[in-house]
Amino acid sequence: MRTLLLIGTRRGLFAARSTPDRMAWELSEPMLVGHEVYHAMVDPRDGVTAWAAAAHPVWGAHVHRSDDAGRSWTVLEAAPHYEDARGVKAVWYLAPGHASEPDVLYAGIEPAGLFLSEDRGASWRGVASLNDHPSNTTWQPAGGALALHSVAVDPRTPDRLYCALSAGGVYRSDDHGASWSSLNRGVRADFLPRQYPDAGQCVHRMHLHPRLPDRLYQQNHCGSYRSDDRGESWTEISAGLPSDFGYALALDPSDPDAAFVVPEESSHMRTTVGGKLTVWATRDAGASWRPLTRGLPQAHAYVTVLREGLASDPLDPCGLYLGTSSGHLFASRDAGESWQTVAGFLPRILSVTAAVVD
Repeated sequence: MRTLLLIGTRRGLFAARSTPDRMAWELSEPMLVGHEVYHAMVDPRDGVTAWAAAAHPVWGAHVHRSDDAGRSWTVLEAAPHYEDARGVKAVWYLAPGHASEPDVLYAGIEPAGLFLSEDRGASWRGVASLNDHPSNTTWQPAGGALALHSVAVDPRTPDRLYCALSAGGVYRSDDHGASWSSLNRGVRADFLPRQYPDAGQCVHRMHLHPRLPDRLYQQNHCGSYRSDDRGESWTEISAGLPSDFGYALALDPSDPDAAFVVPEESSHMRTTVGGKLTVWATRDAGASWRPLTRGLPQAHAYVTVLREGLASDPLDPCGLYLGTSSGHLFASRDAGESWQTVAGFLPRILSVTAAVVD
């Protein structure tokens, strides 16, 4: 078994494959050349199919599929999009459906919307109950865009879905997408007249923990948060971090109390705090944080790590993988205690995902 990284960049997609011990890496030539690859991932339901969301300045936004774990790609004819003037500017995120629904795929797009395919990407339909939610009048473009970027399915049931968008907040459905509730109690929105509104928060990244599915983590424009009750309420866990701003968030799949973030200097600077590329880790669900720096540059590293720029694998100890705006890709095989450089001169990295493949 080897770890496969799919690295989306401003100029195409790269794949990095490890030796079994994750000590050495082989980097592919660029694929989907000329595309901005917002997200690419191996489908965990079969470990072979891979999906990529890409945009081209001429051909527009499309979904691509690989049937050989990312070695070759086919563009799908249909793309998730609104039927009205909103259309689609970019596909930001792709998420597999529940394990019991092998043909289901979800897509989060810009302008913010959730779309569903029930035939492996051959056709798409919008989830109107969310896209036309009464609270969508509070949604507004964030620094990046008005985009739906996080989708999670409860592993216990296909009926429970979560989504997050910037700027709009977190939403949950308990009836397979027929209806949605906004779930933002306890999350700050310092840029709005009301600091704690019902909706309109600027979520940068959200994850559900696979071993404790009632627990969610989010990295927000205004802090880091944890929920232990399926998003009904949130507890801020920013204390101990050098900044309450950042994009990236990753979890240790084997430990519900472990999370990793990359704090950045304010919404104005949006680069690493103090020019030090540092991953911060908690092992007590956010009660305390510890910097992980060994092997990462600690001077004059004014880079940005985007919302999809930090990923973990399911091994023990988990591997962590970090991609930067400067095109540097770092890997850790010991949960961030030490890092090695896998690549140093890629185009701007937009996303990194990790999978263990045969």
